[in-house]
Amino acid sequence: MAQNIYDNPAFFEGYAQLPRSVQGLDGAPEWASLKGMLPDLTGKSVIDLGCGYGWFCRVARTLGAAEVTGVDLSEKMLARAAELTDDASIHYQRSDLESITLAPNSLDLVYSSLALHYLPELDPLFAKIQHALKTGGNLVFSMEHPIYTCATRQGWLADTSGERFWGVNHYQDEGQRVSNWLAEGVIKYHRTLGTILNALIQAGLTISNVNEWGPTQAQIDAWPALAEEAERPMLVLISARKGQ
Repeated sequence: MAQNIYDNPAFFEGYAQLPRSVQGLDGAPEWASLKGMLPDLTGKSVIDLGCGYGWFCRVARTLGAAEVTGVDLSEKMLARAAELTDDASIHYQRSDLESITLAPNSLDLVYSSLALHYLPELDPLFAKIQHALKTGGNLVFSMEHPIYTCATRQGWLADTSGERFWGVNHYQDEGQRVSNWLAEGVIKYHRTLGTILNALIQAGLTISNVNEWGPTQAQIDAWPALAEEAERPMLVLISARKGQ
């Protein structure tokens, strides 16, 4: 079972202050790129794995989705999602993504934002997603980039000239990494980009797009703190498709 860090009171309180919690998808600078990966959702069946406050669930409905299910392990997240949602075609359920059951050939889109790096294994979930997608259905997700998940504890380092660089820590050594982000002892899992992409291929999905996301200059001008994200990829955005 993945760590349920979002029900940790300190973590949840810190997360609630982030722009993506306060402003929704408008506070997520990568959203425009993720949105560009989405298929036409008119009349489609959609699931959001790791739905958090349900921001994407509600946006999917405005984009034409017929039915949307939001799944999360956190009771606190689901309670907040329910408070913000007034739509009988959006359903929320509590489930661990490691043991989730998905009906075969039932979904047009599986979406996930910044959740999969909490899972010890990706292969079983990708296999379930492949079986759950209808022919031509899509998987669109984001996760922390391997360059970020394998960062040194110090993150930014400096050489003898004072030039800063992003320090990585045993990139090829996959497995559990522990950080102190918003709360002590947050468990995430590092895997190489090749491992992630090969897991999709092994599951029988066709990769459509890989975006090692970084902010545009316009985004940096509007939000100077994003300048750091231009120095190394923090996120990777991936779309894949179930073929014939």
